[in-house]
Amino acid sequence: MKPYNRASALPVQALLFLRGSVSDALHVCAALFKIMIPAVIIVKLLQEAGIIILLGDVMSPVMRLFGLPGSMALVWATAMLTNLYAAAAVLISMLPGTPLTVAQVTVLATMMLIAHALPVELGIARRSGARLRTQLILRVGGALLCGWLLALVYALLNMGTAPVHPAWIPEGVPEGWIPWMISETKNLAVMAFIILVLIMLLNTLKATGVTDLLVRALAPLFNILGVGREAGTITIIGMTLGLSYGGGLIINEARSGGIPARDIFFALSFMGLTHSLVEDTMLMFLLGADLLGILWARVLFTIVVIWLLTKFVSAVPDRFIRAALVRSPADM
Repeated sequence: MKPYNRASALPVQALLFLRGSVSDALHVCAALFKIMIPAVIIVKLLQEAGIIILLGDVMSPVMRLFGLPGSMALVWATAMLTNLYAAAAVLISMLPGTPLTVAQVTVLATMMLIAHALPVELGIARRSGARLRTQLILRVGGALLCGWLLALVYALLNMGTAPVHPAWIPEGVPEGWIPWMISETKNLAVMAFIILVLIMLLNTLKATGVTDLLVRALAPLFNILGVGREAGTITIIGMTLGLSYGGGLIINEARSGGIPARDIFFALSFMGLTHSLVEDTMLMFLLGADLLGILWARVLFTIVVIWLLTKFVSAVPDRFIRAALVRSPADM
């Protein structure tokens, strides 16, 4: 038997790692582009019909509360109804005609990070035992409040006033449908490459144990917030890897009655406001957002909100929790 040669095995492992990452990226792109391509076409049609300008005029008073042009309402609406990648495609298609500052992109990105993919993620929360109406109010209301506070801080401190420089921006909206299609195809190709890089980074973090280290480091935080050990571990998984991971794990625990109703509510609320800290945060960072807002401010906002919720929930009877916050296992 030949002795094991670790050096010769490294290229094989690297090839397997790359092939696995490419396969994952292709699956992600196939699913996402089914949503993103129609979204981009709809935006183009809305632009050609002048509805983007009309939307900006109508939404301007509301979006002004967040220091944003009214047309950015379309970006956030896309994020809430579909996902962050589709919203990113809409945003970069609008940037040439609507220049934004770093602060503005950060505020918008933070709102999108808190409230996005609501049909899917609220469905996961509901199956996990949460009351749908409560989680919807928490996600959308949290996004509005955090966005407003963040815009206020950036304005008061005069921060983020420089023009934003995302990883990629279309040079402009080409005249005619054929040039536009060529331009958008290039944008989607760049996005596919970015998705591949993100997946490779995520896989690297998992393989090197960084994700596990983060899980252990954040555990004491949930003890302070009153989230039990079982729900706390699942919440950390959802925070770092995504709501589908944490929600999927908590579904079985909730149905089996292994986690108290209060912990289910706190876990799902925490994951709702802050989840997928690695992938989603990196995506918004590539769009030019400031880490101060999309990461640290969002985490701090979530901690404060959950702490206030623990004070509120501790003062109400279990009957109210079952009626307004969490469903019983038999109803799931």
